Amino acid sequence: MKSMTGFGVGEQSLGDGKIVVEVRALNHRYVEVRTSVAPELSCYAFALEQKARERLDRGRYDISVRLCGYTPLSPRLDVGRARAAYAAFAKLRDELAPSSELPIGVMASVPELFSLPSPEDHHGLRESLLGALQSALDDLERMQRYEGDEMRGELASCLDHLRQLRVALAARCAGQVGRARERLHERLARLLGDQQLAVDAGRLEAEVAILADRSDVSEELVRLDSHYAQLDRLLASDEPVGRRVDFLLQEVAREANTIASKGQNAAISQLIVEVKAEVERMRQQAANVA
Repeated sequence: MKSMTGFGVGEQSLGDGKIVVEVRALNHRYVEVRTSVAPELSCYAFALEQKARERLDRGRYDISVRLCGYTPLSPRLDVGRARAAYAAFAKLRDELAPSSELPIGVMASVPELFSLPSPEDHHGLRESLLGALQSALDDLERMQRYEGDEMRGELASCLDHLRQLRVALAARCAGQVGRARERLHERLARLLGDQQLAVDAGRLEAEVAILADRSDVSEELVRLDSHYAQLDRLLASDEPVGRRVDFLLQEVAREANTIASKGQNAAISQLIVEVKAEVERMRQQAANVA
């Protein structure tokens, strides 16, 4: 299990400098990758994004690439052009103002003194860039897995509590049919009072059977067991499980609502409130799971 949030950085040597790749990950329903690369590497932006997508699960990822130090892609001074330009300025100075100084800053007005090497001309640049990316993604994954283990523990604790609540619900619902029969007999006794009227026993049992069917929650409890077992397997998985966990938690909430509508009992309602609160806590955690 991995968290969707995290940060990773990777570096690769490049000449006397290095390429640095940083990856920041945030929560998102789908996979969204945004890249920001140094101008010298703009031709590799698409390849960088495609390579990153091969390893990324759902989330939003901001990938930035920068060059540090002097690299083969650093701007290069055209020394011959600079010398010729300075000599031309010096000659003009000697003609117009022989006694004046000629500051080196005058060279700033000369166009194209610096040139940018083409990235395609540097052998191994692509490999260095992708190597830095892989290192950054490895670093990111280590952080995501660490946070994921913490969330796995929290989700497992909540799931244990849900199982305890399921046991309590089963115990509270076990005598519902018998209690319903007793309430029905008591209600009839109050309604009939002292009137000497016979009650059709067959009709009474038919009504009790209908009432029992409406209040039977055995199917819901069985489905809860199934959902909990599936959640156990997902929590133990190393695959992306966030969406499936969220779906199963929605199903658990749906079963809880059905049990509450069939139970119509204060004690059962209180247990259902606890179930829903635990499910909501788990959904908040699952929203951070890749």
